[in-house]
Amino acid sequence: MNQDKKQETLGILVGGGPAPGINGVIAAATIEARNRGWRVLGIREGLRWLEQGETRHVMELDIPDVSRIHRTGGSILQTSRHGNVDDPESLRNMTESIHALGLDALITIGGDGTAAAAAALHHALGESVRLIHVPKTIDNDIPLPGGLSTFGYQTARHYGVEVVESLMEDAKTTGRWYLVVTMGRNAGHLALGIAKAGGATLSLIPEEFPETTLKLEDIALPIEAAIARRRSEGRRDGVVVLAEGLADRLDPKELERQGGVERDPHGHIRLTDLPMGYFLRRHLTKTFKERGIAVSLMEKKVGYELRCAAPIPFDQEYTRDLGFGAMNAIERRQSGGIVCRHMGRIVIFPFNHFQDPRTGRTKVRLVDTETESFLVATRYQLRLRREQLQDKQRLQSLAKAAGLSEEECRERYLPLLRFDY
Repeated sequence: MNQDKKQETLGILVGGGPAPGINGVIAAATIEARNRGWRVLGIREGLRWLEQGETRHVMELDIPDVSRIHRTGGSILQTSRHGNVDDPESLRNMTESIHALGLDALITIGGDGTAAAAAALHHALGESVRLIHVPKTIDNDIPLPGGLSTFGYQTARHYGVEVVESLMEDAKTTGRWYLVVTMGRNAGHLALGIAKAGGATLSLIPEEFPETTLKLEDIALPIEAAIARRRSEGRRDGVVVLAEGLADRLDPKELERQGGVERDPHGHIRLTDLPMGYFLRRHLTKTFKERGIAVSLMEKKVGYELRCAAPIPFDQEYTRDLGFGAMNAIERRQSGGIVCRHMGRIVIFPFNHFQDPRTGRTKVRLVDTETESFLVATRYQLRLRREQLQDKQRLQSLAKAAGLSEEECRERYLPLLRFDY
């Protein structure tokens, strides 16, 4: 290091929900910064304290502090969802706090909310502080170039598959069905990825339903048909994986009738706390009971236990690239962008590359149901096929298993052929 050169200071913070690999980004950026002669400050709990004008909640980071943390889950800097950049006072507090800490550069790690905050901070700070954002989410719904997954997704899917595989053995052993609801607020990547890799009996994601508003029956019917088809084959077990984003489509009036729905202080239904699995279990149990058929169903929510899991090697390697790339961009005096890995190279895209011009928020990458990858996922699931309703013998068997007449069975399940991709 040139002794005449002023030592520059890098700040690192984490916002939003946890994702496996956060510590890998922190480690890679810190090690690269220290090797280049920078001082590194880890900012605790994201923008929480900076928003209040507090600068005490920081920790100095050196190579020995971070050299092995890339293998661990969680975040050594913790995280928070604070940072209201739409409030002028909050934004002013954040920018003044960043200057008070003497930061020459800032790396933010987070999802779409943190990316939006980082973009606003970059605009407010101008050229005084270089800012690079590292995208993360286990939902895999940020449209990274080349269809590359967001860091944390592969690890979340890995451990989600382990849960589903264990439940499939339990289901087979006990003769019951499991309704597994996974995280995935806007898109069904995690649910589909877990179901496809784990060999689940059925998966359902929002992208399969063109309707803007769904009834509980719309989601329950494909599950009912899968249960009936499995019964016609002499089995009473299965595992269904559902994306929690389906709850966003449910008719609020119907949810009121279901009961047990929590509301926030503004009177809005808390969709994140919605017991969709329980509602479906109750609905399906009642449907089959009315036909004289006993079906054992259990619901299971999978999500929080995936967010702080120890990253698998894919994410350990991936986050090392991203952490290095962020610091390397800063050293090259780049600012105001998102670091990505693309075709073996680490590139910086401007914030607006990923922004929806209508909302100003990060664009959402949905599951493309027109791809062969999606087709393969569905072909190995227990979905109702056209031949089941056309072949006389198969229809008889299905109708008996469903507790319906042949005509009732054909009429009830015919709309489900849209799910036969």
